[in-house]
Amino acid sequence: MAPPVTERPNPPGYAARLWALIRDPGDGRLSYTVRVAAGCTATVLIGEIWQVPDLGVPALVTLALWQKDRVTNAVAGVALNLLVVVLLAAIYGGVCLTLGQPIVFVAYITVLSFCFFFLGSASKLKPVAYMLGLIIIYGLVAVEEVPVGEIITRALLYTDLFLLVPGAVMVVLGMLICPSPRQIAAQGIAVRLRTSATLLRGASPAEKTHATLLMRAGGEDMLKALRMAKLEYLWKPADLACLHQAANASVTLLALAHAAQTEAGDVPPSLLATLDEMAEIFSGKSYPVDITVPDIPASQPALRAIAAQLTVFTKPEAPTPPAQTEKKEKSGFFTPDAFSNPEHVRFALKGTTAVMISYVFFRSINWPGIHTCIITCFIVALPTMGEMIAKLTLRIIGACIGGAIGILSIIFVLPHMQGITAFLVLIFVVSLLAAWVKTGDERIAYAGFQIGLAFYLSDLTGFGPTTDMTTARDRIVGILVGNFITYAVFTTFWPTTAYADIAPRLRQVTTLLGKLRQAIGPQARANIMADLQSALSLGERQVEYALAEPLHMRQTMKNLDTFQKAFPCAEQIGTDILEGTGSDPTPRITALEKLTP
Repeated sequence: MAPPVTERPNPPGYAARLWALIRDPGDGRLSYTVRVAAGCTATVLIGEIWQVPDLGVPALVTLALWQKDRVTNAVAGVALNLLVVVLLAAIYGGVCLTLGQPIVFVAYITVLSFCFFFLGSASKLKPVAYMLGLIIIYGLVAVEEVPVGEIITRALLYTDLFLLVPGAVMVVLGMLICPSPRQIAAQGIAVRLRTSATLLRGASPAEKTHATLLMRAGGEDMLKALRMAKLEYLWKPADLACLHQAANASVTLLALAHAAQTEAGDVPPSLLATLDEMAEIFSGKSYPVDITVPDIPASQPALRAIAAQLTVFTKPEAPTPPAQTEKKEKSGFFTPDAFSNPEHVRFALKGTTAVMISYVFFRSINWPGIHTCIITCFIVALPTMGEMIAKLTLRIIGACIGGAIGILSIIFVLPHMQGITAFLVLIFVVSLLAAWVKTGDERIAYAGFQIGLAFYLSDLTGFGPTTDMTTARDRIVGILVGNFITYAVFTTFWPTTAYADIAPRLRQVTTLLGKLRQAIGPQARANIMADLQSALSLGERQVEYALAEPLHMRQTMKNLDTFQKAFPCAEQIGTDILEGTGSDPTPRITALEKLTP
């Protein structure tokens, strides 16, 4: 029996939701987008100076891996430069083993594809594994086209530059234009404080959507930034601990402000002024202490809970005695089920199959210009059928938009450019569009990456502006072919349903609700509530993916409707616990637990 849940208005249509996600300003989204576009443009400029062919690949690497803060950016850039050694060894070894032996060559790229897909599924290398596999396989295919000694040496050098240039740009330019991770965290706290005040004043539908997205994001991005801030050795540990507490508390304030909209009575102006003043302080280089809040009547429990959070907003929770501290298992390079869960092997086999079908296809029809289908296979592979279907439309729309911009610029813009400056302006503007979409919600990020993929691989084919329509056409066709092949393979062989991951997500939510019920003090509850919001977001996303799967698969999902209602119910339980009102939440938590035996 599903737990009761308050009826909600029907959600807006698919197109309206996508447009809302595109328009959403996010947490520092505009400044982040401008820096990503600047990084991509700088990569293209250096590539033009060094005359690196296929500049679309290093530009794409920059778009994919650019980070918000200077420390994470530098770490990612250094890691890229270190991985160059592995990359060159794999390509050079492949050339030595397979030169003049087509069968061995095919076997080699098959093994490499399997390894990188497996690492992408079962290891911590997931953000980078697909990109490494893409560049190595792409480099080997390019070398196969010209099996001549000197040209092979040049090809290895250029493949090396595919990672060296983006890595250097991320380290050098990133340190110059990216803010510190501490500033990123403080700005995130300020945004959530301002958004909470907006909700309490009375928000528009667009502002409510923005608040919900911020709330569901939890505090992980801010906490990650604070962890990276420790590497700078510029900030006192005590100050970072205060910001850590404030990051979690800001998420809790959003949840309580959302609940307070239904309460009777006016919000005290002094409370709103306090939130605004705190946001201004966090936007600077400090954080507030000894926060004074007004008295809130008992008839407004959500506002009372907000006031309680503000009194300890920047006061970290007292450290737990060593005897009571839970021991956390050290996580290794591979996931715990890397060699026991067959899904990792199946995912690698499906990805490898898509890559090899793409390779055989463009070789058999003697159309080498569509070799971008191989790149696409590494980029669009997703673990479940729901994710593949949910994001297929975004990928095709993004590829068509990026391809259209690339072709139209070749026809109407590039022929009239006389210098490198105008060309770089074009790169910056299109990169800005692609980065804006990519840095948005996960539901639209794939479209932004596909815009960049199609544009870069169309217009960055040689040195400087190009007028070659054939290359642009071939590469866009290759992207679409790669999308189709990957989708066909992943939905035909061992189709993995997103439904199977909903129950574990709900178990994680109920565990956090139990901890929230037992937590003592507003600091402890704020820390757990931030984790709860992230868990709710992951659970709701899995439900969305399951709902996107075909009817014949959804017919076997007996509890899908129940699960769909369970996550809003869990959110309400968490808010009730924070407010300290109502009956004992234990029976409702138990009802949720029974849904996940």
